[in-house]
Amino acid sequence: MKNFNKILYSVSGNTAILTINRPERRNALDSETLEQINILMDKAESDEKVRVILITGQGDTFSSGFDLKDQMEKAPKGKQWKPILELDHRTIMRFWNSPKPTIAAVRGACLAGAFELSLSCDFTICSKDSFFGEPELKFGAGIVTMLLPWVIGMKAAKAIILLGKDDISASTALELGIVTEITENDRVLERSLQIAKHISVIDPTLVKRTKKAINQSFEIGGIIESLENSLEIDYQIESLGSPDKKKFMEIARKEGMRKAIKFRDKRFSINE
Repeated sequence: MKNFNKILYSVSGNTAILTINRPERRNALDSETLEQINILMDKAESDEKVRVILITGQGDTFSSGFDLKDQMEKAPKGKQWKPILELDHRTIMRFWNSPKPTIAAVRGACLAGAFELSLSCDFTICSKDSFFGEPELKFGAGIVTMLLPWVIGMKAAKAIILLGKDDISASTALELGIVTEITENDRVLERSLQIAKHISVIDPTLVKRTKKAINQSFEIGGIIESLENSLEIDYQIESLGSPDKKKFMEIARKEGMRKAIKFRDKRFSINE
């Protein structure tokens, strides 16, 4: 098994397993973690033995999303946002674009950028204690990869994104089509590997071509152009900087991220 400091990589049978290894940060995705994911995706895709790629999180959390503490410390402005958002978007879409089937094995929190990554995967297997959401608008940020409307439809996506919902239960996620299957909390990886093993028995060329055919159904409908346009909108949002995010980050820098999150949540408590 090859070890990076923020991603673990192993192969089980014909399945490559990428494990986000930042439990102390709720497996938040900083730029180094994203770069390591891309390197290991290259490794998995080039390995003829590997027929399925699985991504999961260390411990009881999949991922809380892109690392706000990393953003707070780097404090990007204006055009500095361009390469940051492009890396975010490119990493998420690796799982959509991969010629090999991809599986997200989710426990606990799966939020924001990590939620979008799970949507990009071909399968999402989650535990009963999982929860999902897009809280970005609550603290003045945009959506990097606007996959959700394509997965669940316009009205449901607007309700989640514009309200900044971050507490979508596993059962609701299944009803909406966000996840493929729910399993017991301690069986997520086991069940995901069972599905991967099933796929790996099938002729890999057949699987590759059929995944391409399914994806093309959406690509002909304009999903790629739409996602690129949405990424440009997010760049405009982040490069200009919303007053809400400026205030959130100001509190985070002075008093810490916990205080900033409490400030964010308090703003909306009167509406709950």
